[in-house]
Amino acid sequence: MCICAIRGAITVEKNTKEDILKNTQELLEEIIYRNNIDIKDIISIIFTATDDIDAAYPAIAARNLKITHAALLCFQEMKVQNSLKMCIRVMVQIKTEKSQIEMKHVYLKGAVVLRPDLLD
Repeated sequence: MCICAIRGAITVEKNTKEDILKNTQELLEEIIYRNNIDIKDIISIIFTATDDIDAAYPAIAARNLKITHAALLCFQEMKVQNSLKMCIRVMVQIKTEKSQIEMKHVYLKGAVVLRPDLLD
């Protein structure tokens, strides 16, 4: 059994609790789907949000998906000039039989610009 990390990001349109949770849930569901993850194999999830997102903790979306045993942390993303705004990033650590190279990272909506090399 290995421990692998999966990265992802999504942008939100509005700084509202509803938009933050809806988009974070969409991102997590897509990571889980593309990597065929059983939620009991999730060890931890680190969330970051740009400083223009402060209406809710993105981790609430994980709890709403019944990810209740994993360690969850929310941080403010480092502020860099001309960086993408209204963006939530995640790093999901899982137990798996797969190798790190088999992990499918997920970038949705405006966040696709962060990793154009991963576009299908």
